[in-house]
Amino acid sequence: MKPVYFEKDTLKLLDQTQLPTKEIIKSYTKDYKQVAEAIRNMIVRGAPAIGVTAGYALYLASKDFDQLEQKKYEEKMQEACEFLAGTRPTAVNLFWAIDRMKKVMHDYTGLQPKELTTKLKQEADKICAEDIQMCHQIGHYGEKLLHRNDTILTHCNAGALATADYGTALGVIRAACEAGKNIHVYADETRPFLQGARLTAWELQKDHIPVTLITDNMAGWMMKQGKIDGIVVGADRITCNGDIANKIGTYSVSVLAKAHGIPFYVAAPTSTIDFEMFSGDQIVIEERDPREVTHIKGIQIAPSNIQVENPAFDVTPHQNVTAIVTEKGVLYPPYDLTIEALK
Repeated sequence: MKPVYFEKDTLKLLDQTQLPTKEIIKSYTKDYKQVAEAIRNMIVRGAPAIGVTAGYALYLASKDFDQLEQKKYEEKMQEACEFLAGTRPTAVNLFWAIDRMKKVMHDYTGLQPKELTTKLKQEADKICAEDIQMCHQIGHYGEKLLHRNDTILTHCNAGALATADYGTALGVIRAACEAGKNIHVYADETRPFLQGARLTAWELQKDHIPVTLITDNMAGWMMKQGKIDGIVVGADRITCNGDIANKIGTYSVSVLAKAHGIPFYVAAPTSTIDFEMFSGDQIVIEERDPREVTHIKGIQIAPSNIQVENPAFDVTPHQNVTAIVTEKGVLYPPYDLTIEALK
């Protein structure tokens, strides 16, 4: 299940705004701004997938500009980096991927633009391949935290659809199922964009993993009834003290889990760790279009002209996080020390 891949010199994105009713692949051959809009409009979403997509977008930009003279080429590529960086402010993988592509341009400044284009394609391919490998490693380490016949609650979508393949939180669940642990999943709907209802439920059904869909406000009651054995979520940014930015509603789930004594696990690659940011108080939270709250699939569900707040993410404090699963192993508190050791 690949939401982003490169084929015959064309970037392919599975349009996640159309799921689960339509499976539409969109193709991009040269205009990086179209790819940027695909990121902004959540045709592709999920921090790792956004990073992979940004890498390929910069390759497409280079291919478009590599007939220019050197100075003009460098100016255009800088513009492309800034344009892509302006699409989604919270997910750190976007900036991580852009920085990797910029490093290639810096390291090979002596090359002609056409030669540099080849180097950028190689780096974008490397980012994509590394993401898949990291997700499998996260699954390898994370499945050991789950027990046979566990029922796991997950919030939003941190599966194959949010990465280049396999997934982070759902990668842990996939790996546990592959190990014969007979895992059942509760997927909450994840308002307002419904990534749980539209994407996670669809993805797990595709893989024949037992899944039950609930609304967001049912999670606490399911915990109270003893129906949830653990929580596994993804992340869009992890700060040096272990605070976690993830889809809005994650914080509420973490509070409920702590109140009920249920382990709360975060699964994410080290590319999601922002080593320059100490705490979640520093994270910029993206505010999205009010229509995502007032409308569902174009159908109005709220009064006209109502005041709306629509933060796309919230921050879960490290005190609520039982463990962070990365491709390098499982991190436990104190996170300021265990995260520092990854540098």
